[in-house]
Amino acid sequence: MALKSIDDCCADAECKATHPKKQICPSCGGEHTEVSARTIAHHIKQSWQWGEHAQKYFFCDNPHCDVVYFGENNITILMPQLRTKVGIKERSDEALLCYCFGVTRTDVMNDPCIKDFVVEKTKQKICSCETSNPSGRCCLKQFPNNPDIQ
Repeated sequence: MALKSIDDCCADAECKATHPKKQICPSCGGEHTEVSARTIAHHIKQSWQWGEHAQKYFFCDNPHCDVVYFGENNITILMPQLRTKVGIKERSDEALLCYCFGVTRTDVMNDPCIKDFVVEKTKQKICSCETSNPSGRCCLKQFPNNPDIQ
């Protein structure tokens, strides 16, 4: 059995069925990808009080937009409503690139081999990107090609 490439790490049939659409963010106007209610429930504060599961939600990856998630009806979930810091929206070197293993930008700048570790664990399916990463996507896509260039 051949191992999946990094680009295919979260591209299996189940993932494609869960995330098929894009929608325009009501705040920044960018087009963003669908995210599961399961992912949001793992990141939102007091998820037991969140009652908006009946619609599709989308993850806004625009680093300049305060919206993290938005629904089909334009309801928004902002950064302060989450218990998880969203690395792509953080400017700090301590922002997470990999939620599964707690890898920050600083970690990768100090030790580029960390990416190899994450790649190997992803190939072994020892990751939890769908729920650990606020985007619901594979964390490897957040790693810079050259850790010295941000």
